[in-house]
Amino acid sequence: MNTLESIKTRRSIRSFKEDAVPDEFIEKIVEAGSYAASGKGRQSPIIIVVENKDVIKKFSKMNASIMGVNIDPFYQAPLLMIVLADKTIPTHIYDGSLVIGNMMLACHELGLGSCWIHRAKEEFETAEGKEFLKEIGITGDYEGIGHLIVGFTDKHPNPAKRKENYIYYVK
Repeated sequence: MNTLESIKTRRSIRSFKEDAVPDEFIEKIVEAGSYAASGKGRQSPIIIVVENKDVIKKFSKMNASIMGVNIDPFYQAPLLMIVLADKTIPTHIYDGSLVIGNMMLACHELGLGSCWIHRAKEEFETAEGKEFLKEIGITGDYEGIGHLIVGFTDKHPNPAKRKENYIYYVK
């Protein structure tokens, strides 16, 4: 699939099969994320890959609590990727956003569904979020940028029609 076709056909997916994502797919996805553009090439983001179902459930509950609901905001996805970025770098939010964008396109190219889930910022401002980072050996001043839920799916929704006045040209 060429890049433009991938961009035009990728959709957010919220329904997943239980099947685990193969390690070789995970490696390709995080590699794509690691090659995202970043301000002055400083590479402020980090990616945490979570396959442990209990840890995914823990973050799902935390995320739902922040939203004030009692649902699974991760839609039972078998894989969770968390992107955080170094707050000391002024472009950290943009850098982390580009990482997630690259990973979503890589997922699509590999035949996987994915969806960006917000509230990582709020999660990693909590004592529980900070403790999790400490437990896995991450130190520094990081801000949660977003979660990427990933898995195999049977759903392939069509893109919405693009809005009017989306693009303006100045020649």
